[in-house]
Amino acid sequence: MRTKVWLAIDGRAPFTGKSVDVSTNGISVNIPDPVPVGLAGQLRFDLMIDGRFTTIDTHAKALHCIFSGGEYKVGFKFQSLDLAAVTALARFLR
Repeated sequence: MRTKVWLAIDGRAPFTGKSVDVSTNGISVNIPDPVPVGLAGQLRFDLMIDGRFTTIDTHAKALHCIFSGGEYKVGFKFQSLDLAAVTALARFLR
């Protein structure tokens, strides 16, 4: 699953990255600059569900950050998914 991810990480100007993988608990995003582990912020991305885009907008925390293939792969753990987001992720991952 590759989609554009908008990130507003605490202490930084908003920027975008590309998702690599998504689960019910988090998302992995490729970005050009590192994010320190433990840093939290807002993430927004779209999932295609039943032919329509559904936006997931949630807080997340960086759990790991590794340099791979010329960019940084950051694993974010969702922190406050609302019921609509949980439902959308479950439907997407079926």
